[in-house]
Amino acid sequence: MASSCVGLDIGSSAIKAVVLDVGRRGTRLVNFGIEYLPPQAIVDGALMDRAAVVEALERLKGALSIGNRPVATAIAGHSVIVKKIQVGAMSRDALSERIPSEAEQHIPFKRDEVDIDYQVVTPKDGNKNAGGPMEVILVAAKKEMIADYAQVIRDAKLQPVIMDVAAFSVQNAYEAAYADVNPAGAVALVHLGAAITHVNVVSGGVSVFVRDVTVGGAAFTEELQRRLHVSYDEAEQLKVAATDAEAVRPPPAGFDAIMQEVADGTATKVQRSLDFFLASSPDIKLVRVMLSGGTSKVAALAREFEQRAKVPVEAMDPFRKITIDAARLDPAFVAKHASEAAVSVGLALRRPGDGNGGGDA
Repeated sequence: MASSCVGLDIGSSAIKAVVLDVGRRGTRLVNFGIEYLPPQAIVDGALMDRAAVVEALERLKGALSIGNRPVATAIAGHSVIVKKIQVGAMSRDALSERIPSEAEQHIPFKRDEVDIDYQVVTPKDGNKNAGGPMEVILVAAKKEMIADYAQVIRDAKLQPVIMDVAAFSVQNAYEAAYADVNPAGAVALVHLGAAITHVNVVSGGVSVFVRDVTVGGAAFTEELQRRLHVSYDEAEQLKVAATDAEAVRPPPAGFDAIMQEVADGTATKVQRSLDFFLASSPDIKLVRVMLSGGTSKVAALAREFEQRAKVPVEAMDPFRKITIDAARLDPAFVAKHASEAAVSVGLALRRPGDGNGGGDA
């Protein structure tokens, strides 16, 4: 098997793990599993109940027989800042020296509180403005968050070797799955999780806008709980059942109206971020929105995005170009949870040591 990492997406409501075999004949899904977390175990990317996260990791590790494998994981939330900046043309060494001072101007954290990485970005059509400004994606993440995630992975007897940004992991999965689709314009990758939505606009193979919006599936559950006077678990079950085509029990009275109302608010918040970016970037034309994440399965939400975006909205399938090992996995389970796997698939495509901070994207 190729020495790819275990893709481990430690999300707000669940941990998703993907193991891929990447070879000359293509990519094969070897293992895929989900382990759910108790409410509030992770809040805005911060680990609030470390013991619960470690226990869930251990259960998932055992269920998938992962062993002591190298792991790639991702972070998100307010403790992670992504900025696209421009600097004058310079050598790699000069840029490396310049980045700390640039970071102080663009990152709202104290320098000693964060780890910083950067990437020079060049459109994949090769269109470079020779001698002109260099475009650089600057990433800063709180050291405390990085240390916390690395430690819970170690506590589960796994090896953390790559720490990525969740929005970039979704992009990695998208590019692998849709390499044969080359739209003449920008694509918005919107990954709707339980508490955080990752927005990444990709144009010419390059990320041009990244933002985490603190809204997600938990808002539906909480509103159902409050207005239907049921427990959190019951509300969650009602929400999940509504996304399951095989569910036979009809929802209670008022359910659809509540879901529609929350979908309207959720789509509005995400679209506001996209509109802000597009208004300041008249040269970028959005031609498609790709939805992923467990919350993307809420039908009302997809409809709301279509109405606002005024471009085609499509469910992203990160397994589109991946062969499913039917001898080891249930294809129906994989298909049902494909949208939730976007981050973990993108991470599983990484290999130990493939980080190239400061290089060309």
